Amino acid sequence: MHGVFTTGTYRHKTTPNRSSDMMDHELREFVDHVMDRRVINDEDVKMLQRNILNDVVMTRDTIDILIALDRAVLQSCQSYADYLVALVVDFAVWENRPTGVIDRDKAHWLVTTLSAGEGPTATARRIAFEIAREAEHCDEALLAFAFAKGAAKEIARGAAGRMPRTLLAN
Repeated sequence: MHGVFTTGTYRHKTTPNRSSDMMDHELREFVDHVMDRRVINDEDVKMLQRNILNDVVMTRDTIDILIALDRAVLQSCQSYADYLVALVVDFAVWENRPTGVIDRDKAHWLVTTLSAGEGPTATARRIAFEIAREAEHCDEALLAFAFAKGAAKEIARGAAGRMPRTLLAN
């Protein structure tokens, strides 16, 4: 199946090269592989970037899965956190309409998915902060989440020893 189809209120596109069913299967296998070990390492991130999410149009469902995976593993490498932050910021701010704007609907979705479970991970807090920083306009719900007491300080402390933000490309 190629082209545009709708599910609920969101439009999802598939690329001519890969069907969404194939990507879903590959992503499920990746999640199973990671959950068996409860660890995400650099090789896993390379596989995700090059073999699974390459040439795929992102959806909220895929983002939800990747954020849930961040919460579920016992140990993940810094490259997964960096990749996840870049992926979610790009999707939420620039790929998902309205472009450059985090409206009420997007803010509600982001706060819900980033704070699920036992609360936000350090990566989830970093995602919220970077989205608030990148967006031209951001709904107050996400701003409140991103700048919750102590969250911005923790993000700044974590970023102090790292190199400047870079675009992760395949």
